[in-house]
Amino acid sequence: MEPRPPLPPFTAETAAQKVRMAEDAWNTRDPDRVVKVYTEDTRWRNRAEFPVGREQVHAFLVR
Repeated sequence: MEPRPPLPPFTAETAAQKVRMAEDAWNTRDPDRVVKVYTEDTRWRNRAEFPVGREQVHAFLVR
C-alpha cells in the first residue's frame, strides 16, 4: 500500500487536510476504508480489547 499525500513534514494546512481525510474515512463506517487510514502496526484500545495491526483492527470494526 502506497502512502497517500499529504506526507510529512506537515504544515498546519496539510496536517488539517490529513486529519480531514481520516475523519472522512471513519465517517463512511466502511472497515475496508477505515483501516487504510492507520499504519500497519497500529495499536488500539477499546475497553477490554487491544487489537494490533490492520488485520485485527479490521476484524474489530467488522464486528
